[in-house]
Amino acid sequence: MSNSKTAFITGITGQDGSYLAEFLLERGYKVIGFGRKSSFVKPNNVSHLAGKIEVAYGDLIDSVSLASAIQRYKPNEVYNLASQSHPGESWNLSLETGEATALGAHRLYDAVRMIKPDCRIYQASSSEMFGDVIETPQTENTPFNPVNPYAAAKVYAHNIAHIYRKSYGLFIACGILFNHESPRRGMHFITQKVTYGAACLKLGIKNSPAYNEEGEPIVKDGKLSLGNLDAKRDWGYAGDYAEAMWLMLQQDKPDDFVIGTGKIRTIRELCQTAFDCVGLEWENYVVVDPRFVRPTETGPTVADASKARMVLGWKPRTTFYDMISIMIDSHLTMLNHSQTKGSQLS
Repeated sequence: MSNSKTAFITGITGQDGSYLAEFLLERGYKVIGFGRKSSFVKPNNVSHLAGKIEVAYGDLIDSVSLASAIQRYKPNEVYNLASQSHPGESWNLSLETGEATALGAHRLYDAVRMIKPDCRIYQASSSEMFGDVIETPQTENTPFNPVNPYAAAKVYAHNIAHIYRKSYGLFIACGILFNHESPRRGMHFITQKVTYGAACLKLGIKNSPAYNEEGEPIVKDGKLSLGNLDAKRDWGYAGDYAEAMWLMLQQDKPDDFVIGTGKIRTIRELCQTAFDCVGLEWENYVVVDPRFVRPTETGPTVADASKARMVLGWKPRTTFYDMISIMIDSHLTMLNHSQTKGSQLS
């Protein structure tokens, strides 16, 4: 399509980037993925889109590669999804988190301001910014109170977006997305650990092939080790949230939007749902390990997404149970495949 728009996505190999790329391709966009070469050489979430998307190598911590890519493609829309995206890991990589997640976004805004100021930018803000929450549920006007380096970095990027919006007239829309999950989520996220653990135990796998952040099997000796089971989250399906990002850039003016389901669940409930899906009693398999308890816990975070419903016409389509079922089915397929492959090789 000669009149199609060009979208530039940082962090395209991540969960959100891959769903967004599929969504935009279906709408006739030319899609450019921006990221480190190392992110693309190994199998990733957009491997199946090879030949359908273009790739620009670079890094949000490198202003030159960023400006060169914006100059080359002159995109109509930029979606900034790249970050050091694991809140727990941000304690170990606090400076790197600030460099990529906070200053990386700032560099991107500046490159767009100088090269393609009419470009529309989507900034991936996060419910983690609410931290030790001041009010529940959270809206676009709830004060931020971050409790980890990742959240603090996201607050910086969010505030700089507002400053560039007001000072330079840039179109920067900020999506304050609450937790959103899928089979493409990284294995260090709690929903993946739980659904993977349930799938392994359903298949009788006592020591899983995948490892946790402590370098041990996620399922070890028939047990799944987790942190604080009372932590509460608003979990939605990532595939539904890609549409919300796009809708924000189709509005007449840039704004902030909270995106979530409005339903709050504990990690205990997450475990119960996942193990119910495979017909097991979760209490027989889940144990609390102090090593996985965060120094300070975010929450309880739950979205009031009424503004998104009214202005964008957006609402989630996938139920919590269906999302967990989809994730478990994906793990069962993968584990069955690797078991079959292993038995053929032996």
